[in-house]
Amino acid sequence: MSDDALAHRIRRVTAESARDLDGLTNVLVDCVDGGASVSFMDPFPRERARPFWEGVLASAVRGERIVLVAENAASGAIVGTVQVVFAGPENQPHRADVAKMLVHRSARRHGLGAMLMRAAEDAARGAGRTLLVLDTVTGGDAERLYARLGWERCGVIPKYAYFPKGGLCSTTVFYRDLDA
Repeated sequence: MSDDALAHRIRRVTAESARDLDGLTNVLVDCVDGGASVSFMDPFPRERARPFWEGVLASAVRGERIVLVAENAASGAIVGTVQVVFAGPENQPHRADVAKMLVHRSARRHGLGAMLMRAAEDAARGAGRTLLVLDTVTGGDAERLYARLGWERCGVIPKYAYFPKGGLCSTTVFYRDLDA
């Protein structure tokens, strides 16, 4: 096991707690401040981030998604997160979306993204899901990570969303067959 793996741990969030809400809020605000196209525009104050996470965690409590966090093993600070969102249509009980895979800028380049994605795949398998899908900014670090982890690229949708500070970006769609 690498030093980075020992320095961080992944856990599932099972209920809403102020500590988790604060940590998740910190990660999301940092990512948006850093220019990540993750659904929100700059400026993105904490007062808008916290209600987002309250809704996400309430959804997790209802069993609609799995929320995983990466914590610094020494401090317990949340430095990353990813979600497995279960598909709603009754003809897709085998599928889930991977969403909001975020790593705080201070914790990047330590393998946390890969750790979170492996944990998301394992959590999806444990929930009986065999097909995962996601989208990410074309040309970004996450696109390279997903390809490196064996995700299959479906294609690119041009002008899909805006970066937080403006300017359109394309998105690349990926899937992962967990039975393969």
